[in-house]
Amino acid sequence: QVQLVESGGGLVQAGGSLRLSCSTSGLTFSSSSMAWFRQASGKEREFVAAILRYSGTTFYSDSVKGRFAISRNNAKNTVYLQMNSLNPEDTAVYYCAATTSPLALPSNTNKYNYWGQGTQVTVSS
Repeated sequence: QVQLVESGGGLVQAGGSLRLSCSTSGLTFSSSSMAWFRQASGKEREFVAAILRYSGTTFYSDSVKGRFAISRNNAKNTVYLQMNSLNPEDTAVYYCAATTSPLALPSNTNKYNYWGQGTQVTVSS
């Protein structure tokens, strides 16, 4: 049984930083591409960042590029999202996602097999 558990969310002031973690179990983590998505209240889920299996190649949405960094620790079966220079528009529930299939389009939610339950990030102005 695959489980993805996010942690590290919370309330932060604009300009601050948070580090999200996604701990996985039941997954061949090193063979899985991982991603973060977010969903703000009343909006659709949107892609934030992804990191490919094997190559470690990373992808970012334009809205977070230069501020967020995705990384992975295969020994700990965990993926991270370092978020810097946060602004109120980053307020959302952040979800971790995984796929064991080849990932040609990292931003497509349909490409991911597994999802976490989400962690709330709130940025105050």
